[in-house]
Amino acid sequence: MRELLNTLYVQTPETRLSVDHDCVVARVGEEPPKRLPLRRLDGIVVIGRVHVSTPLIHRCGHDGISIAWLTSTGRLAGSLRGPTSGSVLLRRAQYAAHDDHNARLELARSIVASKVLNSMRFARHAARLSVDHSAALRAGADSLDSIRLSLKEVEDLDDLRGREGAAARQHFGHVRLTMNPEWTFADRSRRPPLSPFNALLSFLYGLARSRCEHALDAAGLDPQVGFLHGLRPGRPALALDMMEEHRPVIDRLAVTLANRRQLGSRHFETEAGGACYLSEEGRLKVLTSWSKLLEGDVRHSTLKERLPYGLVFHVQAVLLARAVRGDMASYLPYVTEPD
Repeated sequence: MRELLNTLYVQTPETRLSVDHDCVVARVGEEPPKRLPLRRLDGIVVIGRVHVSTPLIHRCGHDGISIAWLTSTGRLAGSLRGPTSGSVLLRRAQYAAHDDHNARLELARSIVASKVLNSMRFARHAARLSVDHSAALRAGADSLDSIRLSLKEVEDLDDLRGREGAAARQHFGHVRLTMNPEWTFADRSRRPPLSPFNALLSFLYGLARSRCEHALDAAGLDPQVGFLHGLRPGRPALALDMMEEHRPVIDRLAVTLANRRQLGSRHFETEAGGACYLSEEGRLKVLTSWSKLLEGDVRHSTLKERLPYGLVFHVQAVLLARAVRGDMASYLPYVTEPD
């Protein structure tokens, strides 16, 4: 188990959580139990085959400590929020921030700035590895950095979205330069994807969006009310907002799968109309690589410690909730480590 930002995350299979006086106790097989004072916790997130005792559920409900149950793939199975959890007030603050132009712009600006910074670091990493396109990638990274610095002068959301779109087009140009020539990626196409690489990106983005949506819900936020993305029935706008800072990480995984020839033509199926999708075998290979990415440790610049990448989504949701409530001066997005 691991405590981050007053939230306890438990993901070791067959862990049994119980309460002993004022502590939560975690037991795994014959290993010595681990204890943590309940007064230090705002929430508990259990992932996969973790057992929570009824007395602990009752105690958390009484003390206002939230519990969220997630499947091993990150899908939210259910949650408990006691009468003093404050989620209603949190969502009220979220809606107020959405309706306040300045507050919404600042939150959206932080999200876009982190996405552009992560895209810039993608390009600089690729430049160090490239033989033929190193100069172009370094120049592209400098251009992205200029866009990032220009975000300070943005005064409305339309301008911010325009600059984010320009940065995204440059980033996908860098993705093309880093790919094995055997793969083609002329343009980003969605609904439906029209090439194998687009199919790969769409599948990975779907996995990431799901994790963002469930992490936000577990933190007490409304995944459908975002700040960068506008409101639309059925669209998890806030989950899409959070996903922006992770897109360069996902793109790097997609390029790695392509360049290492872990995927080939047999892993994709093309329909008569041109829509392209991963085959069952292809999905299994991608899910295996996605799981390894989530399990791998990354350095979190805000916490200043290393943690599994899969927990970053939950940490960012808690940070966003704190920024919305006014407990933090601004939202601190996830940024990748510089090489």
